[in-house]
Amino acid sequence: MFRHVVMFSWNDTVDAAHVAAVAAQLDGLVAVIPEIKAYLHGPDAGLNPGNFDYVLVGEFDTVDDYLVYRDHPAHQAFIAGFIAGRVASRAAVQYSTA
Repeated sequence: MFRHVVMFSWNDTVDAAHVAAVAAQLDGLVAVIPEIKAYLHGPDAGLNPGNFDYVLVGEFDTVDDYLVYRDHPAHQAFIAGFIAGRVASRAAVQYSTA
């Protein structure tokens, strides 16, 4: 199994409606990118100061499946339409779970 974790801190242009739209769009990617085996995401619970605002954890069978997802036109369109220009900071890591 191969895992992709990405965290975002939103900029000042992002409101609750946009975060809800992000969640809906991410859920929609599962239906169009079969390489996604598991997709968990959501806003920070707000328990600790300094955390990122939103996290996504994606699981894939192989590195190649992750690369298909990364470059998939639907994923790239999501980034362009819902992430680009709305993030103050981002952190990501990919790793093998086996």
